[in-house]
Amino acid sequence: MKEIVWDAKLPGFGLRTRNGKRTWVFQYKLGNQHRRIKLGGPELSRDKARQLALAEKGKLAAAKLGHGLDPAAERDRRKGEAKPQSKSPNALGSMIPAYLHARLGGLKSGTHQAQKRHLNEHWKALHGLSLDAVTRADVAASLAAIAKDRGPIAANRARSTLSKFFRWAIGEGLCDHNPVVGTNKRDENGPRERSLSDAEVARIWLNAPDNYYGSILKLFLLTGCRRTELGDLKWSEIDTEAKTIRLPRERTKNHQEHIVPLSDTALEVLRSIPRRDGHDYIFGRLPVSGFSGWARPKAEFDKLVKLKEHWTLHDLRRTVRTGLGQIGIQPHIAEAVLNHIPPKLIRTYDRNKYESEKRKALNDWAAHLKIAVAQATGTNVTALRKPRQ
Repeated sequence: MKEIVWDAKLPGFGLRTRNGKRTWVFQYKLGNQHRRIKLGGPELSRDKARQLALAEKGKLAAAKLGHGLDPAAERDRRKGEAKPQSKSPNALGSMIPAYLHARLGGLKSGTHQAQKRHLNEHWKALHGLSLDAVTRADVAASLAAIAKDRGPIAANRARSTLSKFFRWAIGEGLCDHNPVVGTNKRDENGPRERSLSDAEVARIWLNAPDNYYGSILKLFLLTGCRRTELGDLKWSEIDTEAKTIRLPRERTKNHQEHIVPLSDTALEVLRSIPRRDGHDYIFGRLPVSGFSGWARPKAEFDKLVKLKEHWTLHDLRRTVRTGLGQIGIQPHIAEAVLNHIPPKLIRTYDRNKYESEKRKALNDWAAHLKIAVAQATGTNVTALRKPRQ
């Protein structure tokens, strides 16, 4: 028999008695779901249990405003991470290499690397569970944590990859269900519109750490390249005499070779990075791969540079595109800088690559960044305007 005596002063806080056992609980509603959290047993005094309930109420208020996790989802995530590591031969973590090997021929290089990153980094909390033991609640709790730490877009991409993994595992006879089915996708509309101000860009530049991650942040702002394009950058793709990065078609999203002009500032960043014998990858710790483990340095950097609004690394690419327009670069040139494919009719008749125009655009943008950074340090500088013709 179960009975709950609710507190008269704090809604949702109560003492549950079930089969003679007493437990302090906090119950609440978020969206259309009613959730209940166990606060502790009889070892807690009423005052201590109420303090814990008030703490959970604070977390709930933050979650309703879009900051932090649903308290029950956070609890489920911690439970998932605390589950003992399975020794089953078909534990999720042990089957990832087989899946990635099976998908080698069917995915382009960038997509394959992204799926590898999702499975090895985003879903690490589930690695020790056998495939049949992974539940929808496990997946949902991890998705909530990914959305909090990396944003809704990253959560949706990770969700898609895990679903593909389980569909493959079902086809291989390794499990009988896909626990991703039924979990919710995140709304991406808001964060995808984020473009940073000059003041925010200056704060990122000035606080960029003196390591690989700091160099990558600066190169994001100077080139507008995608994350994998810079994270997997190789010395063999750099031409210091021509001042370019040459990205082969296998490494671009649209499968078109992309020549990225390098400003003097971008070259200074690259020249500050020491070369290592046997390493063609500029930023990778290992000779055979590029930069990995993006979440930890981003989280550490966010603690150092606390911008008022959440931002992602892809927002830096959007910031470059927005900034190019603000300094007067024509739209088709700014799109070419980012290697965006123009509409079919235009690309059918206009075969120009606009290499010289792209170089001028990125040089002007680097000069603009330099002024923004100088102004953020208190230096009294302004951009020189061209005289009217």
